[in-house]
Amino acid sequence: MNRVVITGLGVVAPNGVGVTAFSRAIKNGLSGITHDPLLERLQFSCQIAGTPAISEDLKRQYFTDLELRGFNSTGILYGVIAGMQAWADAELPIDVSSEPDWDSGTVFGSGTSGIDKFRESIYKVDDLQTRRLGSTVVAQTMNSGVSAYLGGKLGLGNQVTTNSSACATGTEAILMAYDRIRSGRAKRMVAGSTGDSGPYIWAGFDALRVCSSQYNEHPQQGARPMSATAGGFVPGSGAGALLLEDLESALSRGVKIYAELLGGQVNSGGQRGMGSMTAPNSDAVQRCIIDALKNAGISAMDIDAINGHLTATAKDALEIENWTKALERNGKNFPYINSLKGLIGHCLSAAGSIECVATVLQLYEGFLFGNSNCNDLHPDIAALIDPLKVPLRTTYLRPNIVAKASFGFGDVNACLIFKKFNN
Repeated sequence: MNRVVITGLGVVAPNGVGVTAFSRAIKNGLSGITHDPLLERLQFSCQIAGTPAISEDLKRQYFTDLELRGFNSTGILYGVIAGMQAWADAELPIDVSSEPDWDSGTVFGSGTSGIDKFRESIYKVDDLQTRRLGSTVVAQTMNSGVSAYLGGKLGLGNQVTTNSSACATGTEAILMAYDRIRSGRAKRMVAGSTGDSGPYIWAGFDALRVCSSQYNEHPQQGARPMSATAGGFVPGSGAGALLLEDLESALSRGVKIYAELLGGQVNSGGQRGMGSMTAPNSDAVQRCIIDALKNAGISAMDIDAINGHLTATAKDALEIENWTKALERNGKNFPYINSLKGLIGHCLSAAGSIECVATVLQLYEGFLFGNSNCNDLHPDIAALIDPLKVPLRTTYLRPNIVAKASFGFGDVNACLIFKKFNN
């Protein structure tokens, strides 16, 4: 079995586009959550959101003018930028020859694709203008549109596919790509996920009353994972990408190695027990974490830090409880834990991949970012773990192994184990 390492990163996040800007933002606690006038006009309860800032000039670095004609899919836009950033960061060329790169592929997840393009197309069909839909409406609205675009731009000849598992999508995609490289069926894979932005994505969650509505006048205070005053998640969007590569290939190319991916696990609670479409089965969550440790070949005591799912809902304390039981560690013996959602909101299908980029950067640069808006740690969490294990500001503790988990609608779970690279 091949060892799998990360040689490239790409990110399109509400608080930073590109690895340099994103790393600076999470180290300095810079929020990407702002007031959204459209959500206010549409009378959403939550009128704040995390949306990446993409200029027209940046679009044209990744898409031709012809491709941008009639283009209306933020998810594909974010995903292509992040994926191609990761490819370039790994110092891989884009071969314009007629031969595909048989050793390289992508697993790039998405919750939906081109919902704004769908809306636009529905109106045209209803107005008897089907012939005016344009030639790219299918590519923009099919769920695998993001991987199809990446496959064509990079000339990928290995597996090119899209997975979809709600908020666990990005974390699951990375494990799927890892398995392909580890088993020798690919040398490198662009792995990640993307999520569209806008009211037609976020409306259902607002209707479920799971979004923050008390901080519309103070957007940067709205996302409050693990806080006693958390009032729901802030919707976000973007994309994250990791270039996974087998160690032998990476060493032969002489490129930087950000970290090693030791393994992981995905499972489902089957919506049994306390699990449901919207709530986790705790037995399944704990089993996912325990099996991820086994797959990675490490013990619970090897975990230095956790990057949690932690959405700023009533389930945060339950997530911490599940970690304490799975690791059999609590109080002062618990690892450090943080949540990126205090800075960028909950980016839904893109959450896991953006948070994995943050996890890898912490290992590579030797820091743990602080938990924003968590000065008032929830008492149920403080009863389980030492509050000092929830850092409020960036600390330079140089973690060696970090666990990253994501849990999604449908009672699905994913957990990855990343390690600082030591050859």
